[in-house]
Amino acid sequence: MGDMTNSDFYSKNQRNESSHGGEFGCTLEELRSLMELRSTEAVVKIKETYGDTEAICRRLKTSPIEGLPGTAPDLEKRKQIFGQNFIPPKKPKTFLQLVWEALQDVTLIILEIAAIISLGLSFYHPPGESQEGCATAQAGSEDEGEAEAGWIEGAAILLSVICVVLVTAFNDWSKEKQFRGLQSRIEQEQKFTVIRAGQVVQIPVAEIVVGDIAQIKYGDLLPADGLFIQGNDLKIDESSLTGESDQVRKSVDKDPMLLSGTHVMEGSGRMVVTAVGVNSQTGIIFTLLGAGGEEEEKKDKKGKMQDGTVDTSQSKAKQQDGAAAMEMQPLKSAEGGDADDKKKANMHKKEKSVLQGKLTKLAVQIGKAGLVMSAITVIILVLYFTVDTFVVNKKPWLPECTPVYVQYFVKFFIIGVTVLVVAVPEGLPLAVTISLAYSVKKMMKDNNLVRHLDACETMGNATAICSDKTGTLTTNRMTVVQAYLGDVHYKEIPDPSSINAKTMELLVHAIAINSAYTTKILPPEKEGALPRQVGNKTECGLLGFVLDLKQDYDAVRSQMPEEKLYKVYTFNSVRKSMSTVIKLPDESFRMYSKGASEIVLKKCCKILNESGEPRVFRPRDRDEMVKKVIEPMACDGLRTICVAYRDFPSSPEPDWDNENDILNDLTCICVVGIEDPVRPEVPEAIRKCQRAGITVRMVTGDNINTARAIAIKCGIIHPGEDFLCIEGKEFNQRIRNEKGEIEQERIDKIWPKLRVLARSSPTDKHTLVKGIIDSTHTEQRQVVAVTGDGTNDGPALKKADVGFAMGIAGTDVAKEASDIILTDDNFSSIVKAVMWGRNVYDSISKFLQFQLTVNVVAVIVAFTGACITQDSPLKAVQMLWVNLIMDTFASLALATEPPTETLLLRKPYGRNKPLISRTMMKNILGHAVYQLTLIFTLLFVGEKMFEIDSGRNAPLHSPPSEHYTIIFNTFVMMQLFNEINARKIHGERNVFDGIFRNPIFCTIVLGTFAIQIVIVQFGGKPFSCSPLQLDQWMWCIFIGLGELVWGQVIATIPTSRLKFLKEAGRLTQKEEIPEEELNEDVEEIDHAERELRRGQILWFRGLNRIQTQIEVVNTFKSGASFQGALRRQSSVTSQSQDVANLSSPSHVSLSNALSSPTSLPPAAAGHPRREGVP
Repeated sequence: MGDMTNSDFYSKNQRNESSHGGEFGCTLEELRSLMELRSTEAVVKIKETYGDTEAICRRLKTSPIEGLPGTAPDLEKRKQIFGQNFIPPKKPKTFLQLVWEALQDVTLIILEIAAIISLGLSFYHPPGESQEGCATAQAGSEDEGEAEAGWIEGAAILLSVICVVLVTAFNDWSKEKQFRGLQSRIEQEQKFTVIRAGQVVQIPVAEIVVGDIAQIKYGDLLPADGLFIQGNDLKIDESSLTGESDQVRKSVDKDPMLLSGTHVMEGSGRMVVTAVGVNSQTGIIFTLLGAGGEEEEKKDKKGKMQDGTVDTSQSKAKQQDGAAAMEMQPLKSAEGGDADDKKKANMHKKEKSVLQGKLTKLAVQIGKAGLVMSAITVIILVLYFTVDTFVVNKKPWLPECTPVYVQYFVKFFIIGVTVLVVAVPEGLPLAVTISLAYSVKKMMKDNNLVRHLDACETMGNATAICSDKTGTLTTNRMTVVQAYLGDVHYKEIPDPSSINAKTMELLVHAIAINSAYTTKILPPEKEGALPRQVGNKTECGLLGFVLDLKQDYDAVRSQMPEEKLYKVYTFNSVRKSMSTVIKLPDESFRMYSKGASEIVLKKCCKILNESGEPRVFRPRDRDEMVKKVIEPMACDGLRTICVAYRDFPSSPEPDWDNENDILNDLTCICVVGIEDPVRPEVPEAIRKCQRAGITVRMVTGDNINTARAIAIKCGIIHPGEDFLCIEGKEFNQRIRNEKGEIEQERIDKIWPKLRVLARSSPTDKHTLVKGIIDSTHTEQRQVVAVTGDGTNDGPALKKADVGFAMGIAGTDVAKEASDIILTDDNFSSIVKAVMWGRNVYDSISKFLQFQLTVNVVAVIVAFTGACITQDSPLKAVQMLWVNLIMDTFASLALATEPPTETLLLRKPYGRNKPLISRTMMKNILGHAVYQLTLIFTLLFVGEKMFEIDSGRNAPLHSPPSEHYTIIFNTFVMMQLFNEINARKIHGERNVFDGIFRNPIFCTIVLGTFAIQIVIVQFGGKPFSCSPLQLDQWMWCIFIGLGELVWGQVIATIPTSRLKFLKEAGRLTQKEEIPEEELNEDVEEIDHAERELRRGQILWFRGLNRIQTQIEVVNTFKSGASFQGALRRQSSVTSQSQDVANLSSPSHVSLSNALSSPTSLPPAAAGHPRREGVP
């Protein structure tokens, strides 16, 4: 498909070309083929065909300085000829596809079969009906009309199945739609800086056209292909396209090719856009893959392969495109890492959610119990019937009676299925989905943009937050408040007249020229507001200082435009400084430098005195300055920046690439202290975190004194406590052994007390996060959240359980690696995320408490009823109403409870706290006892109490009895009132607390009640109901209300006394396979599978080993493509950063061998026993 549309596209464009008579000097084809060349080839081609990049700009009718004129017709024409910067997304699944998927549910399939059999039998009138011999079947008189109604039960089951399917499908569909909306919002919000008509403007990425001049800087994700026309020190990470992890240096004369989907890791500059959308390198790859369709297909493939049903010849073909897809995939999400990392990240996300693990386990436990119960029910019914008919009554089995008996057996089968259906909580997946979707929607209002659904729930379990300082804990509005200038330490901004003119000029030039020209201070938007700071905030602070000194930086910049800068050493995390070289009128050079004061001062050997003359600056002067100036500033929580310069002679020209010699012998102009005030709401937010059992740690690049001062202001550390504040350097010394390797036990000695890590590099952050996550120091595994904004925070954000990226200050790379984007960059929004996360967990527990009470009661009622009276008092259709509607609606009602501040008063649950706590178990069993007592009372003596006909031992197809209707109605009423009880799970007394804050809950309870009235009064035969009198209704409601009273009784019993109660749905330590191990080498191991593995581990080992060996042998026989794919992938694998051994499963199952070529290099695939896979 891709190729066809592409060729259409071209032919259309070719026609355009000819009709426009070569409007532009190069065609789409030419540019496209140019962009496919790399480095030197491209340079040669440009020289031969066009001359230079300037010539290409001329042909594209654009100016490297002024950009495009930006008039609408011109832009439109460019879009027509060269295409738009937009890659059409893959078509979403249609509603019918989703319906088909929902139908795959096992319980539903069993129900459908039962319903169809039931329907078939009701239309089949056996000839033997008149036979007296099979009288048991026909006890009780029955008129024709009643017999006719036999089909209703089957039809009703089918109808309810359709309901379930539609609800599920609709849910999936709306989720998909929401998610697409979210995606497109993220895409629309993504802006890029271009120059149009000489003005620097930010436009949405989709608006970029060929010929635009785009400004690129550190941290950008390139939105289109282009040629580098001017800039400095540009380094690009092209791993998402080429898989090469080394950064590629770009320059106009050596390698000017800039490709879409790659990341700027250093430097800045300008490029002319040459290809957009489907014609850019990323676009071409997508078109080959069918517009990014590979993601979905790959998922499907994985699914199929896990079933192990894909025959090898098919999977061989798939294997090849699977491997291709793997290499391409990161483009779509523009993930910084190699294909391999992307895959790891996916699996990391998949295994991660604690809740899902617990739920899967619980569902398996419940399902098993249900299966056992339903099997026993069917066996007992069949035995009872056969013994009663053929042994006790000594009836012979007559051939003509067979259909009648079969009909009985079908009825038993349906009852058995009913028991099973009731046992399985279908509402669970729904409750989880609704709860998460609802939370995600609401979290948007709280400035949390959730990118991965389960991140919001994981956040509720967070035990540690590693936060950045700048911008998250502080306002990120930098202002210079102190300065050391001309031997004087000014505690506030000095008066301009007191500063020597020569010093002033140097200072203004040093600040104005040696900062990104994209950084500016603009007038405020509203009257009385603060001036807007655009670009790098530290530089904004310095520019603000220039303005405070009544000087103008713009004038300096217009004298020395960006093109004239001779050389720029951009800021990076290694240099921690930035320098710019300019050529002076007398041909000599001057370099301005600024950076972290302790680093730049070490390189200074002179300093300007009060008269603006350089004097000698010795190491001991420096030590004194650190003591007298820098430390006091840092202790006030200021960030200290040193501004310096150095002059070079015109000849011989210095060797600019020898950085160590260049960045030395500087002359210090001044040292400034920049304040970044703490956000007013942060101390309170941190106090909430600490109260909620979450440790907040600050990881910052600032010096240790500044960091400590801010940490005290925020309340991260309190004077007098036992805590650690260390610098990155010391941290590294402490955690490494003699060989320089990181040791986990060394990290374990440090992290519990560590509160501030200063002067840290991105790798330190990653090491710390990984160390805390892998630690076995505490009995609960730590769940770590990390905030980050820079490109270099990517690894730490990915490694963390939940990564928060900054929506305003964050780079695209950081956003891409994160789980949640903080749209207001504010720490207090993280606290909201914790609240919502805990709320999701609680909502699901509430729903479980309600649901399991229903299930326990219904199963026992159906089971005993069937065994004693050969007929379940609750009919299949009624069960489905209880199950389907009550479950679906209850999940809506209980999953949408808004969070309260009280959620932050408890400690995190952690991974091995069971989903169903003792208190909940007490509630479930307590309410079940109440309900069962009443239902059995009604079942066996109800007819006497209400003076009505007994419904027991009714013949097949007999009309519904009032007796059983009362039982059904009472059952539903008790559930309704128990739903109110279920709102509290920690044994609180007041269950009505805050009930009106949740209008959905009230609506649903009332709505269910109304529908119940309709069903009982008018449900008739399909629902096996007969209308009730008012006094009977009153009794039903009264018994229901008893639930609330009984709830209070249960709350009085102390849980601690009930030691015998078991908890359920807990993840034990054994099941926690350390994630790293899981990710690198094996696809997720299903919890259900793991559950099974306990008992029959030996069987499984043996069988699996044989199976794997056979499969692997076959796969290798069936063609080398698999090996090819493996070889190709293993080269990527080797780049993976932390390779671990596979410690957990004792076999490597087939699904892994096929679906993830990355997981085993050929050697290992041959020997499934080999556990540590390189």
